[in-house]
Amino acid sequence: MINSHQFQQAAKKFRAGRITLQELTDYVFSEKPVRKPNENKVNVDPTDSQNLQFQTNGKTDSTTRSETESKSLPLAQLPKRPAESHKGDFGRVLAIGGAEGMAGAISLTGLAALKMGSGLVRVAVPEMIQALVATFNPCLMTIGCMAENDHLHGASVESLMHHSEWADVVAVGPGMGRGQAQQWILKKLYAEIPQPIVVDADGLNALADEVFDLSIHVGQRVLTPHPGEFQRLAQTKITNRQELELAATKMAEAERVVVVLKGNQSFVTDGAREFRNQTGNPGMATAGSGDVLTGMITSLIGQGLSPFEASCLGVHLHGLAGDFAAQKLGETSLIATDLIEYLPDALKRHAKN
Repeated sequence: MINSHQFQQAAKKFRAGRITLQELTDYVFSEKPVRKPNENKVNVDPTDSQNLQFQTNGKTDSTTRSETESKSLPLAQLPKRPAESHKGDFGRVLAIGGAEGMAGAISLTGLAALKMGSGLVRVAVPEMIQALVATFNPCLMTIGCMAENDHLHGASVESLMHHSEWADVVAVGPGMGRGQAQQWILKKLYAEIPQPIVVDADGLNALADEVFDLSIHVGQRVLTPHPGEFQRLAQTKITNRQELELAATKMAEAERVVVVLKGNQSFVTDGAREFRNQTGNPGMATAGSGDVLTGMITSLIGQGLSPFEASCLGVHLHGLAGDFAAQKLGETSLIATDLIEYLPDALKRHAKN
């Protein structure tokens, strides 16, 4: 049996004509999941096909997977949109974060989700920056929440819980700031929201500051730390990249989450599978780049990809957009908004493969 979120996603695909009634019935009641609607449409960028490998426990999948699965598994491809589509078919995203002086971070997350293809995006922020966030793009919907000391008030958590019921997927953390209120909000949302949650930036810091048990959650969770955030989250001082990746794999398995360890060749793992990204360049080491990635992964989950699929495709497209931007602008002048601008080029390139 599947959970309510999976049923909602399957029902959307049925209404959009992407699966039949029989496939919907099988998906809901079969003990073994049937083929996903987009499973026969996956592919990889030919220029990256030798490098884009899923691995298990540091070894290529050929040592552990069945003969029916290829050594280099393809990245997911978003299905073609039917003519009879509407905005509710492509994911409802709620992005939570922001603070006085940090309105840009959560705005980048929301804009990236829109550009990635989400049909509806709401951004929940402290009430004093709601009007500012609304000016970033008229396509963003905004929610003003109770604030204290220029940050989200702890009492706003009930409102956030209520608004999350509308969403298919939630992103939380960018620009949120740190403090006891943020720890309380993250603890509540992370543990109790049934929808998938992508946690980034100050959301990760809040979980680390709270020393929260990451295995306590009722829905799917994606954590997107850079090495420093991961060290705080895992309470470790190791700096060696290989050891960090091993620790990320162990965390993902133990806590039942997907971990996206950002950096050069960002590493994605769900504890059983691993993926190292091969796109991107040093110009992407700029403020807001991670906020954009958060929006992209969140959007892909809202459009029906699993958290692991969405994370792998998200880091690939994120880096590919950065490569298009660097080719046009140079690495030195690249900023986070350029990643959003060149995301359509990345999507078109990936769709051709």
